Amino acid sequence: MKIGYTTWGMPKVPVDRALSFLYEQGFDAVELTVLPGYTTAIDRLDMEERRRIFNLFIKYDLTMPAIAAHRSLLDEDPIVHGENMSLLKQAVDLCAEWSNGSGLPILDTVLGGVPEDWKTKQDFILERTQELVNYATERGVTIGMEAHVGSALDTVEKSVQFVKDIDSLNMGLNFDISHFDIRGISMEESVSHLAPYAVHTHVKDQRGKLPAYEFLIPGEGEFDFVDYLRAMHAAGYKGSITAEVSYMVQKRRDYDPFEAAAMCYQTLEQAFIEADIPRT
Repeated sequence: MKIGYTTWGMPKVPVDRALSFLYEQGFDAVELTVLPGYTTAIDRLDMEERRRIFNLFIKYDLTMPAIAAHRSLLDEDPIVHGENMSLLKQAVDLCAEWSNGSGLPILDTVLGGVPEDWKTKQDFILERTQELVNYATERGVTIGMEAHVGSALDTVEKSVQFVKDIDSLNMGLNFDISHFDIRGISMEESVSHLAPYAVHTHVKDQRGKLPAYEFLIPGEGEFDFVDYLRAMHAAGYKGSITAEVSYMVQKRRDYDPFEAAAMCYQTLEQAFIEADIPRT
């Protein structure tokens, strides 16, 4: 497994500075966020900039495990849905362009909606998702769908069923254990059920349970990263363990994206050492 970081926590940091800093910290992998408002927003990436970023990854010997493009698939406004699907398909094209030839980067996204949609809009959910997965399949790209608290896809059971219903080698899960931990779901349960379908991961720290919870920087809370790494390793996961700094943290008045990233690395590096898990 590798130690990764997502630039989700660095929306205003120029990509050159971000990659240089993350390399200096010791990260093995970096997921790029290409949403509006980010320095790497997809509409800012012309061909020259795409080549330049690709070469920066080579320069710093960083793996690109995923591209983050979180956009709802379930908006019923046709104009909004068209915009969302257009961005997602552009991100799929970017994954194909930056492909390393072995299935990376994957496209990390979310389903959207609310929990109640799972039962009332099942055909709608499958139809919208299948369109994106079909597009990704044509381009040799894998979708990593992330279960997210408050969305239509929000439980272990739904996540497993969703992957089985889509039934495609080009869709797996972006497994973010924090969204299950705050629901009181044990690490043993979430890892044993979801790691087999994980094509990428996110990790945060967290405090409390629904509805009174708070996402934190890895190392600020009490999440047991050592046991988590051992469980993921035992489950056969071989990809990136990618630290994510949530919007909750980014809203802090004293938020420093560099300090946050450094804490993420220090926490995960120590956990890898204590767990005696090789970084490969």
